[in-house]
Amino acid sequence: MNTLEFTTTLNDLVTRETTHQNLPVPVLVEKSLQRNEGILTSTGALQATTGKYTGRSPEDKFIVEDASIKDSIDWGKVNKPFSPENFDKLYKKVLNYLSNKEELFVFKGFAGADREYRLPIQVINEYAWHNLFAHQMFVRPNHDELGSHESQFTVISAPGFQANPAEDGTNSETFIIVSFEKKIVLIGGTEYAGEIKKSVFSVMNYILPEKGILSMHCSANVGNEGDVALFFGLSGTGKTTLSADPNRRLIGDDEHGWANTGVFNIEGGCYAKTIDLSKEKEPQIWNAIRFGSVLENVMIDPVTREADYKDSSLTENTRAAYPVDAIPNIIQPSVAGHPNTIIFLTADAFGVLPPISKLTKEQAMYHFLSGYTSKLAGTERGVTSPQATFSTCFGAPFLPLPATVYAEMLGKKIDQHNVQVYLVNTGWSGGEYGIGSRMNLGHTRAMVLAALEGELASVETVVDPIFGLHIPTHCPGVPDQVLQPKKTWSDQDAYDVKAKELAGQFNANFEKFKSVSAEISKAGPLV
Repeated sequence: MNTLEFTTTLNDLVTRETTHQNLPVPVLVEKSLQRNEGILTSTGALQATTGKYTGRSPEDKFIVEDASIKDSIDWGKVNKPFSPENFDKLYKKVLNYLSNKEELFVFKGFAGADREYRLPIQVINEYAWHNLFAHQMFVRPNHDELGSHESQFTVISAPGFQANPAEDGTNSETFIIVSFEKKIVLIGGTEYAGEIKKSVFSVMNYILPEKGILSMHCSANVGNEGDVALFFGLSGTGKTTLSADPNRRLIGDDEHGWANTGVFNIEGGCYAKTIDLSKEKEPQIWNAIRFGSVLENVMIDPVTREADYKDSSLTENTRAAYPVDAIPNIIQPSVAGHPNTIIFLTADAFGVLPPISKLTKEQAMYHFLSGYTSKLAGTERGVTSPQATFSTCFGAPFLPLPATVYAEMLGKKIDQHNVQVYLVNTGWSGGEYGIGSRMNLGHTRAMVLAALEGELASVETVVDPIFGLHIPTHCPGVPDQVLQPKKTWSDQDAYDVKAKELAGQFNANFEKFKSVSAEISKAGPLV
């Protein structure tokens, strides 16, 4: 089956009378309710549950091993190859499945807020609530843009279709398959809406670097003076919380590109974790959850329809999806200048990393490649003590290219724009998890503010003897003793043991990066 036949079949599906294109939010909400896909909450948000899959399915994600991209993909555990022949057969099955549905829903819009670099996409959904999710998460076209829209990539989401692994070449009934040659993402067997969002991000992580643009898994905001900050960090490190600052305008909360003209949001919405969400701690996110927003796997009181953000009975990974303009202080369009400051966030449950430290360019590239945080006891079955977790470039599951491609681009941009880079530990102090205590959020905010306002640029620093990090001796609003992690431990010997244990895990993880320069390899722990 050639590309023309694919396109014709796809067009027939998209243009049939019962396929709804770019329905407005109220109609998508009505459709979702009529089809019993979700319920309205007390704030007017739509709540939906995702059944068996309440998170991504990394073992079910593939890239089609087409000749045109075969030599550029970083094949392995993350980027697993899928045969073109199996893709063609599975693609046809999915289209046949969808052709028998009474209704389908299509969103046409863009990935990328910068007009010069944006990717025109279309998302075809079996469920109305998934199409509402796509409408809120991606960049929405205006009337003229919709009229001239020509999709360059198509996401097809068919949760009700289950693959046959023996016949289709998948690992299970679920699949997320990207074909860069056909320009199609095929999703089936999972109702988790995050697969739609992250598959487009994976596509952009391939396309943007080809254009000389660094694609990044980070949040970004801008100050009153036009100063731009990037926040990198894995789940649970405070990326969304710290970037949603009432005194700074939000560019975006999760995915960005860094071009020769500056940074831009890849998305048009936010996908915030809501477990333990409170109005007091995160008022911007709390207030954004209103009509048109989607609550995913959040438990709702059946009588009052109020959300219970503390209830994790379905999953810890409860989510809210809402358009970025639901946040009051944003920059529109979501485009800004070059970053002045980069913050790497880690939640170190070993309690040994400094609450803030300045990084050289080589250290920045080392910690970017490492992408460290901790997995806590109790978060997964069998995890009884803190475990080091490393996710390359703070987004390994979404990177089709070798990690060094992204790291080298980052290093060049740090040099070119004289960017200050800091490592901020939002984890534990005074002992490891279970002994010490979580970093004071007020202190963390004070440290981040000082970094963003340039107050730490010329402060005296001391070098950590184990990690080689440059620790400021003073920071406004933070007790000096808090800045030195060893001083917060009552048992100094125990600190040394834990610090050397974590340093060893950093070194062991970094051994896989054989091609980096000696300067970067030596920028890690000193022991």
